[in-house]
Amino acid sequence: MREGPGARQALSGATAAAARPTPGGPGRKTRFTLWPTPWRGKQGEHLLNGLALPRSLFGLAWRLSAGDQVWLCLLAIGVAVLDTAPLEVQRRMVNHAIKESGLRSITILALTYAGIVLAQGLLKLLSNIYRSWVSEHAVLTLRSYINDEHRPADDSPDATAQGTQISMIVAESEPIGAFMGESLSEPLLQGGIMVSVVGYLLYIEPVIALVLLGVYLPQLVFVPLIQRAINRRAQARIAVLREASAGVIDGGDGAASTEQDDRFARVFTLNIGVYKLKYSMNFLMNLCHQFGIAAILGVGGWFVVIGKTQVGTVVAFVSGLGTVKDPWDDLATWFQTMMVTRARYTLMTDTLEGRAPQPATEGQPQ
Repeated sequence: MREGPGARQALSGATAAAARPTPGGPGRKTRFTLWPTPWRGKQGEHLLNGLALPRSLFGLAWRLSAGDQVWLCLLAIGVAVLDTAPLEVQRRMVNHAIKESGLRSITILALTYAGIVLAQGLLKLLSNIYRSWVSEHAVLTLRSYINDEHRPADDSPDATAQGTQISMIVAESEPIGAFMGESLSEPLLQGGIMVSVVGYLLYIEPVIALVLLGVYLPQLVFVPLIQRAINRRAQARIAVLREASAGVIDGGDGAASTEQDDRFARVFTLNIGVYKLKYSMNFLMNLCHQFGIAAILGVGGWFVVIGKTQVGTVVAFVSGLGTVKDPWDDLATWFQTMMVTRARYTLMTDTLEGRAPQPATEGQPQ
């Protein structure tokens, strides 16, 4: 969608009136502090007044919540470390039960397992609440910034500029701000869990661990390919919704109503295309996981028969595969969210800086 001259003039006029410095130019620097933002008690004060938005999505996350990102990453490391310990406890419990080591040792291991799980759960609860606060604060900041510093000129009759601003404040700021809480800590958490679990499995039985790694290699190929197709449709959907917002403000006759219906139908088609791609990717990922279970049971069972490993080790691998699956799925979801959010943020910065977004014909369903 290309903005009309009125839209570009209205938005760029408001930008000039605000006298914002250009990206990379001189301006007020953001002071870095490790003091958590929720404890400062200044939720209404944000860090974007008088500044241009950073060009990158992660630059925005750092601008809005640098100190908070440090604390979130530390919490993520703690959760990742505690997520690996139960695997070793499970392995020892099974082996002790088979060897009939006695009730006392099994009880101690069970209580240890419960304590580790409780500590991990409380740490994850704190992390999730903190993330949510950072995300909602970013949404508040973006909406206030667009509303205060990029309001179309009062005498501008251009419906496209007004519709674009409404879309950015109401719809587009929400997912961009929501991503701020998980921008750095989520890949660190899920990647940390995967590295620690796979490292532990490699330590106790390298051959079975290599079989496990082979199950996930195909996903490194089809996940990025499918995600790029989803991104094209997501960008096209945003552009069409902006046109629809402008059409609602502009009103018009029967011809305009027909154009609106066509836009809504196109959004429907784009959404269905995204669902098809998304659920196809989930199907392929689940299929890889089930193949992994079959491979572990087959190879591990054979190793037990010939005396090369213990039953507890096979149990630990099956449990470890489940432990790896969840963070792998979450990491894939984070990657999808990051790619779509980056596309949204690029459209937003292009619009606020007066650059016409690229046509969305690439996002048409194939």
